[in-house]
Amino acid sequence: MPNNHLPIIAITAGEPTGIGPELAALLAAEDWPAHLVIIASRQLIESRASLIGKPISLPDFSIAVSKTSGASLLDIPLAATSTPGKLNPANAPYVLATLQAAVEGCLQGDFDAIVTAPVHKGVINDAGVSFTGHTEFLAEKTNTPHVVMMLVGGGLRVALATTHLPLSAVPAAITKDGLSTTLRILHNDLRERFGIADPRILIAGLNPHAGESGHLGREEIEVIEPVIEALKNDGMRLNGPLPADTLFTPARLKHADAVLAMYHDQGLAPLKYASFGQGVNVTLGLPIIRTSVDHGTALDLAGTGRADTGSMRAALKLAIELARRHSTKTA
Repeated sequence: MPNNHLPIIAITAGEPTGIGPELAALLAAEDWPAHLVIIASRQLIESRASLIGKPISLPDFSIAVSKTSGASLLDIPLAATSTPGKLNPANAPYVLATLQAAVEGCLQGDFDAIVTAPVHKGVINDAGVSFTGHTEFLAEKTNTPHVVMMLVGGGLRVALATTHLPLSAVPAAITKDGLSTTLRILHNDLRERFGIADPRILIAGLNPHAGESGHLGREEIEVIEPVIEALKNDGMRLNGPLPADTLFTPARLKHADAVLAMYHDQGLAPLKYASFGQGVNVTLGLPIIRTSVDHGTALDLAGTGRADTGSMRAALKLAIELARRHSTKTA
């Protein structure tokens, strides 16, 4: 990245009654090798920061202000009052407006990356808006047909072939085309975003014992193995399908740069065991850089001053790293 350009990182403060606003305020008060733009209600950020004994006053965001280190605020007013720990569906449009502003800023080149604090999917749906998560929202708003969710932490990178689906829907969702596209995106972003020249990827089977040669399920034989062989013929370094119960062991992982799990809990349970509170969610395949926390809104901690900034801090550090590498490649 040119010396005269600091990364400009947008931070959305997430669910207003959760811990997101105070996490954003706490990080904005620190020194970073970047300019942070908090996208949230000014009243919310300032009142929450004061409530936890860390008062803060940020200048309004502008392109001129963002050329210096420090932080600024892009004010999106709340739709209704907000009380720590007490969800209010009336503020769902506010939450989505902060995300929309962050996406638009990245696409316009005002921001180099987005870091998202946690949102509450349930209360957004209670407001009558169909919302399955940040990943799907960002894909829609950037017109990206296929994205990949990957978590980073505890020395692991774990991507998912399927994300927020009922377990009963997972087998049908794993198709040859979908799995091939997911692996191509994972391979490409490990190279382009993470700077790994020749990524080594381990791939989990869907069924116990990776199907036990078809006796415990045929998805490995009929879907997963053919995709792996085709992509290996294209030059990718892939190993699988492997039994998930022995995949996450040091002997296996020391020969890998990333793991692809077939469904949410298969991959994220071991990763969060290894890294909870320090993990980072990265959306691969987007035209923009997006990282996030590995935890939820923690309504019970909101406004108490006990919220841990660890995962948000790690997400911000990774966003800065990815933004710097991207700018260096495109300079």
